[in-house]
Amino acid sequence: MRALIVEDEFLSRKVLRSFLMALFEVDIVVNGREAVEAVKLALEEGTPYDLILMDIMMPEVDGIEALAMIRDLEKEKVGKPYSKVIMTTALDDPQTVLKSFYDGEASAYIVKPVSKDALYKELEKLGLLKK
Repeated sequence: MRALIVEDEFLSRKVLRSFLMALFEVDIVVNGREAVEAVKLALEEGTPYDLILMDIMMPEVDGIEALAMIRDLEKEKVGKPYSKVIMTTALDDPQTVLKSFYDGEASAYIVKPVSKDALYKELEKLGLLKK
């Protein structure tokens, strides 16, 4: 399985990668613009991401905007949303979280800092981790 980490903070990228590397082939990008390009390339190559772990607050293109573009690409190439997307946020802002679910079709969200237990619990709920 393939995973894409979309995170502008170095330490968070490193921690998330360490949590996922035993379960997924992991790619990392640092903003929403790069995430859209990575997903587009993966879809063109026929190797889409099973999981995208994306920060909401990022420079250039934020996570909510990037997710909307990713969902458009998936619908165009696959006919429906494909990747399970977990949004991560340091914000305790229910409106932002709701926007990512309803507008962007996010699969789940986790408040930062992300713990391994919280991440694995969400992966299990999404069917990406077997007990």
